[in-house]
Amino acid sequence: MSKKVVLVWFRNDLRLHDNEVLTEALHKFDLVIPVFCFDPRYYNKNKFDQYNTGLNRALFQRETVSHLKDKLQALQSDLMTFVGYPEEIIPKLCAKYEVSEVYHHREVATRETQISEMVEAALWEQKINLRHFIGHTLYHKEDLPFPIKDIPDKFNIFRKKIERESSVRKPFDEPRAIPSPTHLEATKLPSLEELGYSTTVEGIDQLIPAGETHAMEKLQQLLDPTFQSLANYTEISPYIAVGALSPIYIYDQMRNSNLIQNKRRYDRLMTTLLWRDYFRFMLKKYPNVFFKLKGSQSEKPSPFLDENKLEQWKSGTTGDQAVDEGIAKLKEEGNITYAVRRMLARYFTQNVSSNWLIGAAFFEEYLLDYAPATTYGFWSHMASVGTSAKENVSQDWTEFRKKVVNY
Repeated sequence: MSKKVVLVWFRNDLRLHDNEVLTEALHKFDLVIPVFCFDPRYYNKNKFDQYNTGLNRALFQRETVSHLKDKLQALQSDLMTFVGYPEEIIPKLCAKYEVSEVYHHREVATRETQISEMVEAALWEQKINLRHFIGHTLYHKEDLPFPIKDIPDKFNIFRKKIERESSVRKPFDEPRAIPSPTHLEATKLPSLEELGYSTTVEGIDQLIPAGETHAMEKLQQLLDPTFQSLANYTEISPYIAVGALSPIYIYDQMRNSNLIQNKRRYDRLMTTLLWRDYFRFMLKKYPNVFFKLKGSQSEKPSPFLDENKLEQWKSGTTGDQAVDEGIAKLKEEGNITYAVRRMLARYFTQNVSSNWLIGAAFFEEYLLDYAPATTYGFWSHMASVGTSAKENVSQDWTEFRKKVVNY
């Protein structure tokens, strides 16, 4: 009797812990083939002439993939890595290895869902099913106290209802072994040059250590009630963005840590995790809403664009020290606190352009923790066109500046 084979398509879930896709694959199939595709669409420039993935995040992603590959090899498996379009690569692998089904975690933003749909269509020609899993949020969609179409638009109501009427699931255990076909072809990680960048891995410094193991170590530092850092959530947000750290696992560790001794930091971390959930669920309720200039509002912002100020903002030469230092840190390190993000975004919408999508695209290129729903959801509220009316910002940017300077 031939063995049943499943292909696990990794995307932004680069971990072994709390991974339902792997858990189900191991439960229902004899052999598992893990695959990751470096999709060229993510390394091109967009309509605003910004890279979809900047150099620092490309390196962080590559090293996270490398870390996962090493962990899988330690379990007598491997992570097959390719540069190319998943809708072309995955069907060929399915035919070669007689795959019965493909598993992956569902995404919510338009580009990501379109790629899933292309993979699904290509697989369907071979009568192979693409099974979707939900594993990116703290609260599971099936456990919400309301259907997606009835999710409250107001963030505070959303938060109160799910905290009162729902619960967070327990994280899935990390697998101890992953049986894979013994004849898997050997694949290697692409260089940054092969991804389209004019540098090698050795040509730049790793800003923060990548991978699941380092993510867990950083989380434990953050959960120490005596830990001192202005960054807080952004200490771990890059790991969450690539899926090296699960929100459910974070919550489980929070509940079993001493962080509750520092209630302010505990609540702040919970708030950021809930905002992340809110943004993703809003994209399910209102498809693509955070990528529209007018957002959830009936009218577009009054149009204006100062080309000179745009270049000054991007280059960090506005003449305002706090703004310029924030831009420099973003470009150099890829990670800034949310206080600084709010200041930069509000400065942009009040002084540079009403087209906040340009600013969001700039963040998309440079942020290590870029995630479509979170980044564009954040910007839409800074531009006063977000889905949660109370959180649509009307405060002058200089008020944000005072908070950043005095933080």
